[in-house]
Amino acid sequence: AYTNALYDYSHFQWNDSTAFKVVEENLLADHFDLYLIIFSPLSLIFGTYTLQIIQIIFLLLGGIGVYAYFKSEEKTSSFAIFAAVYFYIFFGVFAAVSYDYHSNVIAAALIPWFFLFVKRKKILFATFLIVLILISKENVSLWFVFICLGLSIEYRKTPYIRNFLILASVFSGLFFILITSVVMPSFSNIGNYPHFHYGFLGENFSEAIIHLISHPIESFKVLFTNHINHPNGDFVKLELHLLLIISGLPFLIKKPQYILMLVPIYFQKLFHDNYNMWGIGGQYSIEFAPILSIGIFSVLAEFKKRKQIKTISIVVIVLALGATIRTMDNSVSYTNKSTIRFYQSSHYSRDYDVQNVHVQLNKIPKNAIVSAQSPFLPHLALRDNIYQFPIIKDAEYIVFSQKENSYPLTKDEFLSKTSLLKNSNEWELIYDDEIVILRKVQ
Repeated sequence: AYTNALYDYSHFQWNDSTAFKVVEENLLADHFDLYLIIFSPLSLIFGTYTLQIIQIIFLLLGGIGVYAYFKSEEKTSSFAIFAAVYFYIFFGVFAAVSYDYHSNVIAAALIPWFFLFVKRKKILFATFLIVLILISKENVSLWFVFICLGLSIEYRKTPYIRNFLILASVFSGLFFILITSVVMPSFSNIGNYPHFHYGFLGENFSEAIIHLISHPIESFKVLFTNHINHPNGDFVKLELHLLLIISGLPFLIKKPQYILMLVPIYFQKLFHDNYNMWGIGGQYSIEFAPILSIGIFSVLAEFKKRKQIKTISIVVIVLALGATIRTMDNSVSYTNKSTIRFYQSSHYSRDYDVQNVHVQLNKIPKNAIVSAQSPFLPHLALRDNIYQFPIIKDAEYIVFSQKENSYPLTKDEFLSKTSLLKNSNEWELIYDDEIVILRKVQ
């Protein structure tokens, strides 16, 4: 969907979300993500791998930002490398890069640089980063409210930095309200913000705030319980809490302003109606990475003995690595292990000839309308019209394979649907091996 948006933006047109929606709707109604517009020219160079390359580069820059933050002072420079290594091995980073592309990952990678510019009192650069971070995705602006509030506590003895951060926090809050209550609904077909999935809290943000204030104890319990009673939701939240504790979260007790920065992340994850959001998979934990990296090692910087700091830093890294290995090896929350276990051969292979599949996909005309199964869709997405199978509509070609995940259909639904298509007089079979390619009969 996002790769298809790159194509549209690079051709100076809005994206209509038809890559994954039956009914057309501006993609900005789904997420207010302006990065895709900014990155779209790069698709002319890197093609369908553009977003993957961008995400990896920014994550690398995020670690460099953590390193630069601690290297900027003599008393912290000796363990700057430990903080950067921590960022790179944190489980949320691996989970994000193994899952998909999302612009909040890019924003999270920019956070250490914002911390650095604030620390160096470079207000102009910090302001530029505020704007850049806020346009990544609408929920990031709410997170940034708390980041700025936490930093204002950190710099409470420096009035003009403190006041700048308070002002930035207020601006971010107003930006969040404007985008979610006015801008995104104006792009939406139904006139609403589509991602308030917090039934426990109410039907909108106002009801959520009222509920949190009026039922604090009940709300606090939800952070630890399977509040939707889904059979697969047990222990998912517990696993997240344990892995964060193992990764060094308790160090932040000494600097609770960093815990404050994580409040909206906890809430947007653990109050969600979908138990998959609670866990350690996908991009849903990436926001912990910059805050923990800087927060934990800022606490360690206050230790007086240099040798003690290095020893504890190594212990923290080893424990964080252990938490990451846990996510790769045996997690309560479902993760696609083949995509995250980079140390196993299955990470780099398919049980079919991938090179030949690319050859066959490249034979499909560039201007053809295509309906493609999810794993193949990104490789064909740089075109005006493409749909995620089983959406077909006016497609001229259909691409699917029984060797890949049948999402969004069940396996039985997928087999039934593809069998009907292969035997239909409306479609001719032009390739049938690792993948199946059907062409509309003229």
